[in-house]
Amino acid sequence: MSDPLERIAAALERMAPAPLDAPDLDAAKAFVWHVDPDRLVPVADVSKVDLSLLIGVDRSRDTLRANTEQFARGLPANNALLWGARGMGKSSLVKAVHAAVQAGYTDLKIVELQREDLPTVGRLLALLRQSTHRFILFCDDLSFSHDDQHYKSLKAVLDGGIEGRPDNVVFYATSNRRHLMPRDMIENERGSAINPSEAVEEKVSLSDRFGLWLGFHACTQDEYLQMIAGYCTAYGISIDADTLRAEAIEWQATRGARSGRVAWQYFTDLAGRRGVKIT
Repeated sequence: MSDPLERIAAALERMAPAPLDAPDLDAAKAFVWHVDPDRLVPVADVSKVDLSLLIGVDRSRDTLRANTEQFARGLPANNALLWGARGMGKSSLVKAVHAAVQAGYTDLKIVELQREDLPTVGRLLALLRQSTHRFILFCDDLSFSHDDQHYKSLKAVLDGGIEGRPDNVVFYATSNRRHLMPRDMIENERGSAINPSEAVEEKVSLSDRFGLWLGFHACTQDEYLQMIAGYCTAYGISIDADTLRAEAIEWQATRGARSGRVAWQYFTDLAGRRGVKIT
């Protein structure tokens, strides 16, 4: 009879999942991180707009592109938090900047990480650390609720723990909140704490760990119309300026908002009416 410990070890080995194959990071320019099991899924066609079509975000565009080019060249670069008004092109800018810089630096990849998968980020960083490629780790719509502990996992990306953040990884996140947590949560914790000044320091200071803060604010009506005119030019749609203005303003009025997203939604409707495909 074999040793009981040997039988237990053999049983555990049979139960253990087979080791995952190393991902083919040359398979695509972009990947999405999935868990259970851990894997990087290549994205053949990234949903993005051309950088030239993003209107009213010139400063943020130039700053993020310069930071990304530094990173792609192997130079020091900062993690970036893009925060502010909804629908003003935060996530579009990240994808557009990656596409523009990647054209000149083919080793630059982008990996999308969902907020709920932040606890697995250590395993992802260990995987990326082994690669010769350079990676923008991208988390869209990042925010935390009062009982959310995922922010602790995010520190592994921003600070890197004892190993430090891998030299070939930079982290870009978008959020509607500058401090990644709701204002009422900050006020509630300050009001009930023994030391109000320290009560939320750990969570509020999370955003301080981003070297770049890029703010996005609601666009003016002129910028809104410029966005739509730019889309029309890019996709070859000819329309009378007065008609365009009247329709676009009516469209924003029915939405109760004016933003880059609303501009694109109007243009999508216009393109459909004109029989023009958007690719």
